[in-house]
Amino acid sequence: MNTIDRTLNQEIASLEDTKDWQARVIVVGGIVGAVLGLLTSYLLVRTSNETRSGPPAISTGDAIKVGVTAIGLVRAIAALGDRRS
Repeated sequence: MNTIDRTLNQEIASLEDTKDWQARVIVVGGIVGAVLGLLTSYLLVRTSNETRSGPPAISTGDAIKVGVTAIGLVRAIAALGDRRS
């Protein structure tokens, strides 16, 4: 019975570690995403001010290209979790 209790406690501890790394991945991913979003926005504004001295002229086609590229990037990042060591 003692062995079963010890094994169960190890499994519960393992589950708690699993939750911990998942939360860390989500928080770090959110921070990285926010920083990249801010940097991208800053570069867009800076480039637009240098070339047009006003708001950027973004066409529908350009927005679709960026959206498709972003979806591809998200899929590539999500596929990193499929790797087996």
